[in-house]
Amino acid sequence: MSADNLKSLAKMMAILDCFSTIDRKLSAADIAARTTIPRGTVHRILRTMRDLGLVEQGRDRDQYRLGMKLFELGTTVLANMELHREASATIEALTRATGETVHLSVFDGKSSTVINRTDPDGVRVNTLFVLESSPAHATASGKVALAFQSSEAIDRFIGRGLPRIAPNTITDPQALKDDLALIRARGFAIDDEELVPATKCVGAPIRNVSGAVFAAISVSGHPDRFTPDRISAYADLVRFHAQAVSQKLGYRAEGGM
Repeated sequence: MSADNLKSLAKMMAILDCFSTIDRKLSAADIAARTTIPRGTVHRILRTMRDLGLVEQGRDRDQYRLGMKLFELGTTVLANMELHREASATIEALTRATGETVHLSVFDGKSSTVINRTDPDGVRVNTLFVLESSPAHATASGKVALAFQSSEAIDRFIGRGLPRIAPNTITDPQALKDDLALIRARGFAIDDEELVPATKCVGAPIRNVSGAVFAAISVSGHPDRFTPDRISAYADLVRFHAQAVSQKLGYRAEGGM
């Protein structure tokens, strides 16, 4: 691949990175301002991306959103993801043990994306394969993954801003850093109705073979059921099952998670 092609690919990736669950639609001017790529170049690359199905153009012609081709590629990635295969039995076991909804999520440095949701239904367990992203600072899965990143990565995350998603969302940088320090110390995170009112969540980190935290498993339900004693019990269960998944992926802890 030529140097020019590599530069074009890097610009294309920079454009894709501008979109999020908050910034669902962007104009060429918006993208140019965020990437410092000249507006004319942005227009040219967007036309190519549109032809490839990577972005779609809105009715007003100057608004773009991510295209269905990315969804197709994403579902292919999920189908071939080792995490999906290795965690399946474990999250079903956690669902039965808690009687609560269990989420399996992956972390990309900015968002926590649910790729598997398992719901209890009497004696059965119903599993749904989903792609649902949320800002990492507003979820237990996102916070527990963020907590185990480098201080530089945490600072970059905070530097992008901490939008309020729900009344309890942590939006103060120092408050988030304090919460992340507590998460590292105890090995689990709590979402205290920070993403969705009337929903609490407890999450623990999943590590790959090299020990890097790239995913998380969490239990969520109504706050009435998440009493302090039950949160403590759920935390033990979630950490145990997260460690089991990590071990299936080849991680060998030295002194625990």
